[in-house]
Amino acid sequence: MNIEWWHWTVVGIALILAELALPSFFVIWFGVAGLAMALVLFIAPGLSLTAQLAAWTVLSLAMVALWFRVFKPGFHKTRIGTADGEVIGEVGLLVGAVAPFERGRVRFQRPLLGAEEWVCLAESPISAGERVRVVAVEGSFLKVVKA
Repeated sequence: MNIEWWHWTVVGIALILAELALPSFFVIWFGVAGLAMALVLFIAPGLSLTAQLAAWTVLSLAMVALWFRVFKPGFHKTRIGTADGEVIGEVGLLVGAVAPFERGRVRFQRPLLGAEEWVCLAESPISAGERVRVVAVEGSFLKVVKA
């Protein structure tokens, strides 16, 4: 059987359309590799079926690797348990006094990121019992200012 460039075009488009029915963003790369194979066969016809399948496999793996390394570089570096946007602006009560760039403790009415009480830092002195507002998350500390 002689497979031509338009066969790979049909396969590539079919795989890309199959991605619409599947919840993962993975099959599309096999379809893109199929379209790339169509281009290869259009430019250099006459490859054997074995060579075509081997090239399609290599192109598919290259597309998947490209997706994870170039287009989605922060995929493996997700920070579990932190959602800075949920915390910033929250108001809490300072349990222990805090001096500039020294640690203190702040308690919140409802748990933030799984805890009611957090270690905090401030750039100005704040006495215990004051209401403070979270302005940043720095590692495992909350940066606060007077509310």
